[in-house]
Amino acid sequence: MILFFMTPSKSVIATAADHQLSQDEINELCWLYGGATLIEGETVEGFFVGPRREMITPWSTNAVEITQNMSLHGISRIE
Repeated sequence: MILFFMTPSKSVIATAADHQLSQDEINELCWLYGGATLIEGETVEGFFVGPRREMITPWSTNAVEITQNMSLHGISRIE
C-alpha cells in the first residue's frame, strides 16, 4: 500500500508499506516528515516530479533506514 503525506511546504511524500499502518505509526511518520499530514485517498491530483517507479533513490534508501531505526517496520520505500 502507498500512503501520501503533504508537508507544510506543499511537497508530497509517498510512502510504501507492506501493511496497514497504525495511527501511532502514521503520527511518527508525520513527525519525521516535518509536520506533514496524511492525505486521505489512493490518488493525488496535480503534476508532480519525482524518480521513475523502477529507480529507488539513495534518499529513499536512507529514509527507509531511518524508519527502521525508529522501530517502524514494513516500510519499503519513501520518495
